[in-house]
Amino acid sequence: MAKLTNDDVRNLAKELGVKFVRLQFTDIFGILKNVAINVEQLDKALDGELMFDGSSIEGFVRIEESDMYLRPDPSSFVTFPWKPHEGAVARLICDIYDHDGKPFEGDPRYILRRAIQEAAEMGYSMNAGPEAEFFLFHVDNEGRPTTVTHDSAGYFDLTPVDLGENARRDMVLTLEQMGFEIEASHHEVAPGQHEIDFKYSEALDIADKVVTFKFVVRTIAQRHGLHASFMPKPIYGICGSGMHMNMSLMKDGSNAFYDPSSKDGLSKDCLYYVGGLMKHAKAISAIVNPTVNSYKRLVSGFEAPVYIAWSSRNRSPLIRIPAKRGMSTRIELRNPDPACNPYLAMAVCLKAGLEGIRNKILPPDPCNRNIYEMTPAERDQLGIGSLPENLHKAIQELKQDKIIQEALGEHIFNRFVEAKRIEWDRYRVQVHPWEIEEYLTKF
Repeated sequence: MAKLTNDDVRNLAKELGVKFVRLQFTDIFGILKNVAINVEQLDKALDGELMFDGSSIEGFVRIEESDMYLRPDPSSFVTFPWKPHEGAVARLICDIYDHDGKPFEGDPRYILRRAIQEAAEMGYSMNAGPEAEFFLFHVDNEGRPTTVTHDSAGYFDLTPVDLGENARRDMVLTLEQMGFEIEASHHEVAPGQHEIDFKYSEALDIADKVVTFKFVVRTIAQRHGLHASFMPKPIYGICGSGMHMNMSLMKDGSNAFYDPSSKDGLSKDCLYYVGGLMKHAKAISAIVNPTVNSYKRLVSGFEAPVYIAWSSRNRSPLIRIPAKRGMSTRIELRNPDPACNPYLAMAVCLKAGLEGIRNKILPPDPCNRNIYEMTPAERDQLGIGSLPENLHKAIQELKQDKIIQEALGEHIFNRFVEAKRIEWDRYRVQVHPWEIEEYLTKF
């Protein structure tokens, strides 16, 4: 990410004919929000003088403490490639401050910044690379999304069966115009399912890119008469959408996960990081799999990473170490899904990994067998546990894990848990179509 100053932003806005600026941020669930201003208010925004009502944002503050300030990050300045009728539209991603001029503890971007600072104090910086999957669905005659897919293609298929190829190509071109380096795009396993991969970067930049990516994908899909959904499991019986998270740590300009002198090329820091992730995996799942629907994806039989193990040879465990070594040495955490807040997801993963390094938590031996084919007794014998089966159990794990709570901070932890308790209760008391079909005539 290019480092820009406030003066750079002012000059670029003038040079590019910007008329409107969107000041963007996310709520604690990763939902993108924005305040739109005319370019004439840009100086005021860059000086951190623009205020908004935080009580209107899910999980932020009570109404009696609602005054919040937006402080734009100048390096996040970019214009949207789609042209309005008059003038260009730009965006700036903002940090949120309270009325006392302190970083707001309910700002997910601040939570990630704090974890990055902790890593820096230990001599590390974090790189990350997500692999976000999504579905493209038809809309009905009134423009409402359906779950009818636009094709019947499969993994890496081409046209004519991949009818989303044109939309996906426009998404790639738009993302490239906005500064993304796209490495690959392809059709995924399920009908109507796609993936666009962009180059790894430092953690904060990647979190910003994930929320931008989702916004762009949905915007371009809409322009093609389609609806893009990042819902983890929109259709029963086929694979859901994940967002595998590739992570590595840098130290003194080198990849801290690589050790050419070790048998497998993995450093002690890498193994400790894996150990930290595995120790806290159940609590982390509440953040990286944050919805009731997330756990419909995490079921055995759909290549879902539900077993808490690691390997460098197969894709059935929760954590995989891809084969590349040197600067490309990395850990792939496979259970995150694209419904998660990327700022919080990276913060809790980094916190768990750093705790593993700090306390030298070695993981168990790698499991190089296909765990999906093991019996429960075989998994028990090897000490392979499972992720929580539902959101309620994940939240219970989070409530018992002080390290992950510390990563989130008291404000976000309390509001996140309360909101998810309400979500679970609403789901729990609903009568679902399956129940009607199964029981209505039987009893």
